[in-house]
Amino acid sequence: METNEDRLKAYIPMVDFIAGIMGPDCEVVLHDTANLENSIMAIRNNRISGRQVGGPLTDLGLKILKEGTYEKEDYLLNYPSKTRDGKPLRSSTFFIKDSDGRLLGMLCININLTAAFSAKNFIESYITGTWTEASGMDLPAPAPRPHHSPEHFSSSIEELVNTIIEKTINGLNLPPERLSPEEKMDIVRQLNEKGVFLLKGAVSEVAKHLRVSENTIYRYLSRKD
Repeated sequence: METNEDRLKAYIPMVDFIAGIMGPDCEVVLHDTANLENSIMAIRNNRISGRQVGGPLTDLGLKILKEGTYEKEDYLLNYPSKTRDGKPLRSSTFFIKDSDGRLLGMLCININLTAAFSAKNFIESYITGTWTEASGMDLPAPAPRPHHSPEHFSSSIEELVNTIIEKTINGLNLPPERLSPEEKMDIVRQLNEKGVFLLKGAVSEVAKHLRVSENTIYRYLSRKD
């Protein structure tokens, strides 16, 4: 029987094709959404994000799966994302589906805007005669499109879960041991909405961060479902 991975292998030449056309500042990634923890099947120009074959899906990818965005859309265009070291990217994702509309994978394109921002800064300074020390990296990334927060890339499940958890609890400005049960339950609800618990081992990682037992996390999830 043909597997999800078998079907997606036909798209690997497309990864090479797009990367060859767009050049070294364009990272192209093929994800297998049946294997979230090791979803990256093929990647070109990976020096941009530092990821490898076998790496996990992104935080935005999990949210897309959780919300079923692919059921209503065939692709997402030109949304902002950034690498772990802060490089601004313009990203797009094509949803690979079977004849029944079931999601098989995602073909993602991430364009490094560092050089473009540097050129923009130079041209504006050259035209106005106002020279600054600012580099392209100091300029803001494109404004987020509606319904999509900036995407972040991770090289492992632990890093991915940690990134999402930190983004979720940063606004509370409290260490985990000072969070009330209600606050911890709300954090679990938010993480569930972001698709974190689609990942194997996520319950254990979240429990460690919130300093509660795995049974407590399952109890919070059952209360919020």
